Amino acid sequence: MPEMVEIRWHGRGGQGAKTAAFLLAESLIDQGKYAQGFPDYGPERMGAPIRGYNRICDTPVKFHCDVREPDIVVVLDPTLIGVDDITAGLAQDGVVIVNSPLSPQEIRQQLKLEGRKVYTVDATGIALKEIGKPIPNLPMIGSLLKVKGLSEIGSMERIVAKKFEGKFTKQVVDGNMRALRKGYEDIKGEK
Repeated sequence: MPEMVEIRWHGRGGQGAKTAAFLLAESLIDQGKYAQGFPDYGPERMGAPIRGYNRICDTPVKFHCDVREPDIVVVLDPTLIGVDDITAGLAQDGVVIVNSPLSPQEIRQQLKLEGRKVYTVDATGIALKEIGKPIPNLPMIGSLLKVKGLSEIGSMERIVAKKFEGKFTKQVVDGNMRALRKGYEDIKGEK
């Protein structure tokens, strides 16, 4: 079976975990990959914990269920650390990317995590600066693209423009593009 990459997104309603999973899948499909992007939530309200998922492969993915053994975990809300077992099932060579101004080493200590690779980016700070709202999903997508090279940043920019133009003002679209790019540039990994 061809190698499949599985991603689990942890966030709260309103932070864009669902949108991030959808945008990433669409960008990868646009590049000829097979990809799934879907959320897992019930009737939760704004601020409730939710999960999003991606599967990426070179051949069609024929099953649809939650991602229980992710290769990558992306955490949009660091307050979920200790509340939700965000590293459950994470592959031994897996990656954790956390929205936090803290260092990767500090996040590793909070997670009590051995092995794996830990990265951080202040996605909320980026979002506040670039779009004026604490919606960290696009900086987190940018960081994920930099860390794992799953998609070209230009492809993601085209998908974001396609999805956001006509829905939002040019100022909002441009701010989101800057946030995506800044997340790509500002990601920090362990030394």
